[in-house]
Amino acid sequence: MKRTIQFPLILRITFMMLFVWLSYFILTEFRNYLAPLSLGILFAYLLFPLANFFEKHGLARILANLLAIIIGLSVIYGIGFFIYKQFGLFIEDWPGLKERAAENVNNMIASAANYIGDDSGNLKREANKIFDSIINHPDWDIQSAFGPTVFTLFTVLIMPVYIFFLLFYRNKFKNFILMLVPEGKHAVAYRIIDEINTLTVRYMTGMFIVVSILVVLNVTGFYIIGLKHALLLGILAAIMNFIPYYGTIIGYLFPLFMAIFVMDSPIFVFLVVIQFIIVQFTENNILTPNIVGSHVNLNPFMIILSITLGGFLWGLPGMIIAVPFAAMVRVLGENIDQLKPIGFLLGQTGVDEHSITKEKIRHFFDFSKKKKK
Repeated sequence: MKRTIQFPLILRITFMMLFVWLSYFILTEFRNYLAPLSLGILFAYLLFPLANFFEKHGLARILANLLAIIIGLSVIYGIGFFIYKQFGLFIEDWPGLKERAAENVNNMIASAANYIGDDSGNLKREANKIFDSIINHPDWDIQSAFGPTVFTLFTVLIMPVYIFFLLFYRNKFKNFILMLVPEGKHAVAYRIIDEINTLTVRYMTGMFIVVSILVVLNVTGFYIIGLKHALLLGILAAIMNFIPYYGTIIGYLFPLFMAIFVMDSPIFVFLVVIQFIIVQFTENNILTPNIVGSHVNLNPFMIILSITLGGFLWGLPGMIIAVPFAAMVRVLGENIDQLKPIGFLLGQTGVDEHSITKEKIRHFFDFSKKKKK
């Protein structure tokens, strides 16, 4: 009979804190290496159905992978180049936009000063000083702020290499994992690998479809509203939806600022807010549930924490990859006994009793009708 060594509580807490600190050090210190690799893994899952389709129809794996990568990256880089060209038009228009914003801010300040009865002009002077310091700050350069960085260039160049080898050696990676697992646990390992593969492929392809639909909805809506640079703002707002929960809010900050500071009438702010509500409702209640589904099976609080932590560690790339990788950890937790508490914490099990579901809403209205009778 094996004896289990039970460490004191303080020692276990120390080990846990050491593990957390070491993980934080590795994730931050090797950010520029791990972030592109993590993105490469997700894009490999996105292109896997296409590569697998070509391979099943007679192409050698190397050719199938190359063709899938060429098609996939042509679409992605084509969209990136199109956004870059649209952003170039925005930069050309920036001096005029800045001038218009200054004029609108002056009008808003004057209206506020008249409303509160500030005859001395102190409010107007102080507000204009703050606005000028922001918009004309010597460190503020829109081209350098959004221009290519070394990290971005490295990611763009190395990504196809990562994707190719991840697709080409996928069986090798699977066998490597099985070699690490005792033979008696191979059934569990197969189940974990299959679950992770299924949820990641469905999540990535589903999110790509959702974002594509949102591009059409956003751009069409902004054009109908009459917002300046509607095409650029609509695409950026849609792409932000790769970040669950936060994405739509972050994406609509750009058109909201445009409506507040650049457009001629406050009605544009109202129209942008109305469109935000419509798009948010459509994305949360129609598109994501029916296209992406509940494959990640994470509870909302853990999704928010994962996105926040990912943004804290790796910025925007971290926010994008946080949810699928948290879902992978959930799968591990639900299939490995030692990690069961983590799987329970991340998943939706245990909150069903207090969740608001369609069945509960239907039951509530049926009960109300019966009570009236």
